[in-house]
Amino acid sequence: MPTPDFTVAIPARYAASRLPGKPLRVLGGEPLVVHVARRALAAGAREVWVAADDERIVEALASTGVRVAMTSRDHASGTDRLAECAGIAGWSDDTVVVNLQGDEPFAPAEGIRAVAELLQASGADMATLAAHVDDAGTLFDPNAVKLVQAGNGDALYFSRAPIPWPRDAFAQDRSRLPARDGQPAWLRHIGIYAYRVDFLRRFAAMPPGRLEQIESLEQLRVLEAGHRIAVALTPAPFPPGVDTPEDLARAEAMLSSSAATQSEGR
Repeated sequence: MPTPDFTVAIPARYAASRLPGKPLRVLGGEPLVVHVARRALAAGAREVWVAADDERIVEALASTGVRVAMTSRDHASGTDRLAECAGIAGWSDDTVVVNLQGDEPFAPAEGIRAVAELLQASGADMATLAAHVDDAGTLFDPNAVKLVQAGNGDALYFSRAPIPWPRDAFAQDRSRLPARDGQPAWLRHIGIYAYRVDFLRRFAAMPPGRLEQIESLEQLRVLEAGHRIAVALTPAPFPPGVDTPEDLARAEAMLSSSAATQSEGR
């Protein structure tokens, strides 16, 4: 199936709690949000929009070729911000939108395209990606969101807890992951989504769900309301995003290492 015509929208909130001014933090000499926008452009999106809440973000993106929507500073989530962006941009109800987080400077173009393709192929209300969990540390990390799938590939549940729980194996040893048929049994959620504008608006209008409030995971609102979220394995690795000063330093090191490798290859 050919890649559908799709738009990428990037929510960019200036007052991030753990890294204030995050969209404008400098990475490789440029604002973080500029790196994310370039990844979206590289994926072949018809349009790339940034849903911003501060004029300084607009200024930083002036020469990048992306569009910027000035949205309210009062939104509780990126979904709410993108719903407002959809109205500002004038997207039709059937426009496919990929929600790329504004702290993903290394998001692979293949992954961005893949989630748009999955939405079209699955017929689900939403689509997202996952990767195998290969170590117990990730499985037990509450900041690494896990998910389980139904037989048709749809998400059954997302959790910060280690699910599924291998009762017998973990009764003996929780320091390593038992293999099942030679394949890992656990999946880590990658926070990229695709949906059509009609569903984006409905999602933003839904009241917060009980499970969402317990786990602090917005996507559970969709499942609790009875909607489908299709899941596929990412075709390329998504390096960790930038959420703290330590993450930013790590990203800077990754960027420097990549530049040095490219220089040596010339």
